[in-house]
Amino acid sequence: MDVLLIFLPIKRMAFFAFLSLLLPLPPALCHKEQPLSSRIASYGIQVRLDTAGRKAYALQSLHWKNPSSDTVRELQFHLYYNAFRNTESTFAKERGGFGMFTEAMKANCGWGWMDIRRMQDEHGNDLTRAMHYFQPDDGNAADRTVLRVPLPRPVLPGGSIRVDMEWVSGIPRAALRTGYQLDYYFMAQWFPKLGVYEPSGTRYAEKGQWNCRQYHGNVEYYADFGLYEVDITLPAGFKVGASGLLTGVKQAGENRTWSFRAEDVIDFTWTASPHFVEVEEEYRGIPLRLLFYPHHLHLAPRYLQAIRHAIDFCAERFGPYPYPGLTIVDPPLHGAFSSAMEYPMLITTAAVCLLPEGVKTPEILIVHEFVHQYFGQIAASNEQEEAWLDEGITNYYEARIMDEYYGSRTSTIDFMGFRMGNMESNRADFFGLPNPQVSEIARTSWQFQDDSYHTITYSKTTLLLRSLEGLIGTETLDEIMRTYFERWKFHHPCGRDFTAIASEVVFRKYGPLFGQNLDWFFEQGLYGTGMCDYAVASISNNPKPARAGVFEDPGDCILPETERAQVYESGVTLHRLGELHFPVEVRIRFEDGKTVTEQWDGRARSKEFIYEGVSKITSAEIDPEQKIALDKNLINNSLSLAPERAGARKRMLQFLLWVQNVMQSVSVLV
Repeated sequence: MDVLLIFLPIKRMAFFAFLSLLLPLPPALCHKEQPLSSRIASYGIQVRLDTAGRKAYALQSLHWKNPSSDTVRELQFHLYYNAFRNTESTFAKERGGFGMFTEAMKANCGWGWMDIRRMQDEHGNDLTRAMHYFQPDDGNAADRTVLRVPLPRPVLPGGSIRVDMEWVSGIPRAALRTGYQLDYYFMAQWFPKLGVYEPSGTRYAEKGQWNCRQYHGNVEYYADFGLYEVDITLPAGFKVGASGLLTGVKQAGENRTWSFRAEDVIDFTWTASPHFVEVEEEYRGIPLRLLFYPHHLHLAPRYLQAIRHAIDFCAERFGPYPYPGLTIVDPPLHGAFSSAMEYPMLITTAAVCLLPEGVKTPEILIVHEFVHQYFGQIAASNEQEEAWLDEGITNYYEARIMDEYYGSRTSTIDFMGFRMGNMESNRADFFGLPNPQVSEIARTSWQFQDDSYHTITYSKTTLLLRSLEGLIGTETLDEIMRTYFERWKFHHPCGRDFTAIASEVVFRKYGPLFGQNLDWFFEQGLYGTGMCDYAVASISNNPKPARAGVFEDPGDCILPETERAQVYESGVTLHRLGELHFPVEVRIRFEDGKTVTEQWDGRARSKEFIYEGVSKITSAEIDPEQKIALDKNLINNSLSLAPERAGARKRMLQFLLWVQNVMQSVSVLV
């Protein structure tokens, strides 16, 4: 008979702790195994939240199947809460401490930590004594976020192991993405989570290996697919939201236990507060559950409209949402540390109760985090090493969805005459960096420099994919994404898997028009730091002696000067000022109204187009449809011999009108 002890505070629950010694392994920890090809692990967790002591006490049972032909001799676990144990962890050092939360942690004993009190395998072997922390990334001996557990009985190829443990954690006070503030709890990365064993050939693994990185300051997560059965016990006044489906709620004295089940997910996250109000709706067969504080109730229609748009868009392009439900959490202001995050079947947004409807931050976040259900949660790339594969792709589709449903010029802000679209905001973010060339997109996430991780990963990847869309067309790019998702859902793709599919789809549709593959595109955009900048350098119209007729020679008979039609040799000179090169269109206009569109491969540093005729060139423009979103300077893309100033005057008048509206509003408030 297996016996596990739940560590409970002696002051309040000593009697129940004594009884737990006499109880067998709880039924919730005895797994109903329903293996899928993607399911590697099954977790059964019983956790009790001590709201007085700000601690969590848990029994956890893990069943892990070896997916490889290797004999596995150890397990490796993430203990993320140990990143908040002190200021010496790798996470804290990389972030320069915990910012405004550091003093609060010190003053209120708000440090986070996790201790495994006992661990054993199904044969009764005690694994606790041999387990130890190690630091695979930086050797920081003070970091305790990765635990190595040697196994006395190794797991044979295709075999499995069951590990039972008991653990206790201190819940951090308002740490990044997790913790508590007042009586709001957001429990993310809150349990000992197994790393990913990558068989040879998985992603970049040349031989079987554990991928279990330390918790770094600016990265998120990578985990295997599993089944979760979780029982959460806490005071009866709390309402709980979590990954998975609610399977039951049981009352026991002053406490209540909420039971959830989540299948084929890479994580399990939950939140609790006595102040949550709930709104429920079913859309396209998906039960939607919204949790927020009462003063945000008026935002429910905005949230629901945004999530409907995201569901429609993704279903049409990638396939139906594959999970049986979705919970959307709008944290209170004091819970902002948990805003704008994605977990399987649970996402968070952020809003201020007086935020005007024209400022679409809540909609943007809901759309973004929902797209993550496809890219990141189901096509489960490694965000710690290749964040662009989920954050960048998601950010691109966030822009597409917002533009489609809210207008390309107003998809970010449409307030008091000031308007901004998603494309403008991404361009402003990337090109606004002090050094946009500081890092390549494909850099390992924690190695980005100068706080460039977010901008390069999100905005630059979005601009890169917008540029690819401009070259190959929206329909073809969507086909790439649909193929990528279908082929890699419930598995772990890497960057080269994505680029191979992109080349495959484009060649199937266009043949060698863009080359035998798209390596030339991705080598520049993903693995290089060069900039793109095309410019129209000059326009010339030089007169030539005219003959009879404009384009014909009637016997070399020179007409009298008064009867000659003036002929010009006209030319346009183009420059490639940046390192990146893409094929571009060049639109050239003549004074008689004729327009010529030329194709340029964009490779040469300088390119000329020469024409002879009676009509002079009046203007030229590179990439007139602005397909190359990575072009940093759109102003020098065009040149006109008679500059049009009406556009500049119009923008200035719009700005002055916006300033006037703001001043009037301020005067009313005063």
